[in-house]
Amino acid sequence: MDVNDAETAAPTERTFAFVDLAGFTALTEAHGDETAVDVVERFVDSARAAVAGRGNLVKTIGDAVMLVFANPESALLAARDLLERCAAVTSLPAPRAGLHHGPALSRGDDWFGATVNLAARVAGQAFGGQTLATTQVASAAHQIGVPVIDLGCFQLRNLTDPVELFQVELIPPPEAVSIDPVCRMQVAHATAAGRLRHAETDLWFCSLACVKTFVADPARYVQPA
Repeated sequence: MDVNDAETAAPTERTFAFVDLAGFTALTEAHGDETAVDVVERFVDSARAAVAGRGNLVKTIGDAVMLVFANPESALLAARDLLERCAAVTSLPAPRAGLHHGPALSRGDDWFGATVNLAARVAGQAFGGQTLATTQVASAAHQIGVPVIDLGCFQLRNLTDPVELFQVELIPPPEAVSIDPVCRMQVAHATAAGRLRHAETDLWFCSLACVKTFVADPARYVQPA
């Protein structure tokens, strides 16, 4: 049964995932609106393919997608699929994800409530390439053999009580891939357009335009240690 088939008057238990592209604003600034729109379209297409048969893509919000599932296991499998699809396309910024399970209200094709809000806050706490989850989703991940790291409690925006978060290792970290410091795209070392050594660190770039931008003002793109 499709998880959005029926509009309910009472809250229904669902697992929600928010996934977005870390550094998307930097990508838009570096490569322009047309490239940014192309990137979002590829990302959304990947999300639709990943949730097929597992859940629903509720909506897109800029460079983010909101996904809903009947249970944490389906959400984890779909999130893994989406991350794998994104990892295979190095021209995409690294995605970050947040998952939470709990009661929510369905209205039409959308979902509302504290559970949805918390899932969005969890995603906002993640960095590029990281998947964070709350306790029930992390427990489900552990049960299906996915490595889980307890990160402790965090004070999330607009929430009174701290929330315990877990890092869920859905896919292994990519080999020989770095983040372009200018546009925040993932860059495979083997196909990078340029490499610079700056402050004892190798930096990899998706294009010569990003190399030129970086050289003009390195301090803007490299955070102090």
